[in-house]
Amino acid sequence: MWRGAAHVKQGLSNAGSMRMHEGSAGPEPWRPLPLEALPQLPPLDLAVVGHVEVVSFVAVEHLPRPGEIARGEALLELPAGGGAVVAVQLARLTGRPVTLITALGRDAVGRQAERQLQELGLSLQVAWRDAPTRRGISFCDRSGERTITVIGERLAPAAADPLAWAALEHADGVFVSAADAAALQRARRARCLTATPRVRLPLLRQAAVRLDALIGSGLDPAERCEPGDLEPQPRLLIRTTGAAGGEALPGGRFLALPLQGPVIDAYGAGDSFAAGVTAGLAAGWSPQQAISLGCHCGRACLGALGPYASQLRL
Repeated sequence: MWRGAAHVKQGLSNAGSMRMHEGSAGPEPWRPLPLEALPQLPPLDLAVVGHVEVVSFVAVEHLPRPGEIARGEALLELPAGGGAVVAVQLARLTGRPVTLITALGRDAVGRQAERQLQELGLSLQVAWRDAPTRRGISFCDRSGERTITVIGERLAPAAADPLAWAALEHADGVFVSAADAAALQRARRARCLTATPRVRLPLLRQAAVRLDALIGSGLDPAERCEPGDLEPQPRLLIRTTGAAGGEALPGGRFLALPLQGPVIDAYGAGDSFAAGVTAGLAAGWSPQQAISLGCHCGRACLGALGPYASQLRL
């Protein structure tokens, strides 16, 4: 398991991937390692504590303008959201069942989501709520960019729910996208704990746990987190910036991988990236190796409508 900043610097230095431009004020971005240069993932016991929303993915030529009737070219409805997408990507990386601790509405939409997530290879622990399952609509245009509208409140599992929280104590890695403070504290018993800022900073402050990595989008103000915003500080703070790559603190800026084909749909790319980072850190890899795996996962997710059809499998 990574133990801190010294490990980051060693991993980057050994690869020779951070070089200074002559006369520049800082290091140039480092390039993610190719898949064949990464170690083999060992058998891992991984889990996710997070949210699910059932999303209608609509492919359109362009986003509808005010007053326009736009024609959809394809429609797909799937249980998605950060918790589901990360859990499925983890299962595909490891070839092992991944536990998803989540909350769903006690309605037909929630029951269908449960069945579909099980078919995707997840072991579900569901807190059933007397509230509608959250839904969403994702419009994806010809460039592959997506615009998401969510409908209803995000449902999150809580430590008071009668779920298999004790299993997290033996997990190699846990990722959290939605929970209460007590559930985060229980998740901290895992060997490696990662999370997204979508958990919300006030709740992370309340839980006061040391994260091995906080992984979010540097382009989304709702996911913005600066050094010093949390105490204790995460061991690794990662902010992605889409096609520009991202930044790791400590570790510096990193590039995105070159595209291997057209971008079909960006939905789930960031969550797939987070899954790759989580698996790598849980395996004891260096941060550079874990981020590199995350980059491969994020790129693979871009190749099909919806988050699952083109996710990386090892």
